[in-house]
Amino acid sequence: MQKLKKEKLLQMYRLMEASRQFETKASELFMDGEIPGFLHSSHGQEACSVGVCSALKKEDYIATTHRGHSHVIAKGADLGRMMAELYGREPGYCRGKSGSMHIMDRELGVLGANGITGGGIPIATGAALSAQIRGSGQVAVTFFGDGSSNEGSFHESVNMASIWKLPIILVCENNTYAESTPQAYHQNVLDVAMRAQGYGIPGVIADGNDVLDVYDKAGKAVSLAREGKGPTLLELKTFRVMGHYVGDPGVYRDKAVVEHWRKNKDPIRRFRETLLTKGIAGEAELDKICEEVKAAVEAAVKFARGARLPDVSTALEDVYETVIL
Repeated sequence: MQKLKKEKLLQMYRLMEASRQFETKASELFMDGEIPGFLHSSHGQEACSVGVCSALKKEDYIATTHRGHSHVIAKGADLGRMMAELYGREPGYCRGKSGSMHIMDRELGVLGANGITGGGIPIATGAALSAQIRGSGQVAVTFFGDGSSNEGSFHESVNMASIWKLPIILVCENNTYAESTPQAYHQNVLDVAMRAQGYGIPGVIADGNDVLDVYDKAGKAVSLAREGKGPTLLELKTFRVMGHYVGDPGVYRDKAVVEHWRKNKDPIRRFRETLLTKGIAGEAELDKICEEVKAAVEAAVKFARGARLPDVSTALEDVYETVIL
């Protein structure tokens, strides 16, 4: 905390607010029928995305998941282009063709969200290998959930990254549910980080609802990767406040537990209280940031609503076919 300048801390707070307000507005628009497709909210997991991405450089890579809006925003994405993509409009990050689950931006190092469980892990591993071969000094981060750590893509990627000492941080956002299945049912380990032992790499646990703890642990993992000391498995203990998807009735969860996390462990509220008690900022200053973010989100919606749809003539553009001979 003492090592971080006020400007950095307030930027982290702004990004967390931007993620929360973007997700809240997008959920409202989805339920109103304005946004097509599916929507998976990262509400309550803002400390994970902002804590990790604040420890990265612009040129570093991230590969995210179906619940990836917060990661992309934390990496510096434009809210207008984000919202336009959700609306399926041409000025969106993928020309309105990806929707919510596949947003990417090469200029920001965002290798794409992914609707496949664990699908981003080998992509980030490949990016880390590329960075190592090129000697670029870049690192790659892959975000995934506790359920993805059961996938073959996870184990094969971690094994490759460990033996080649690739500059990658494997970030498990353990929100305790793999869709509707609790972690205690689908895994016989309490901590996903324990699995690092099988590959001879560090396994680190952070409080995923404490942005400063996440930033500290992520920063150390990033430093190891840049120094050529290989990967780290970083487990962030958090909770999925919303359902698996927007509109999910969530009948498989104890409402009292959900409400406990919402009221007592909200990452934005906790960070705000820290900034206030440490004298970093006052109520008025933080309220101003919230109002500025609110205006930015409203402007993003206005931009998306007024943006043009992709022309039908572009339907087959950006489509690739793999031919195996």
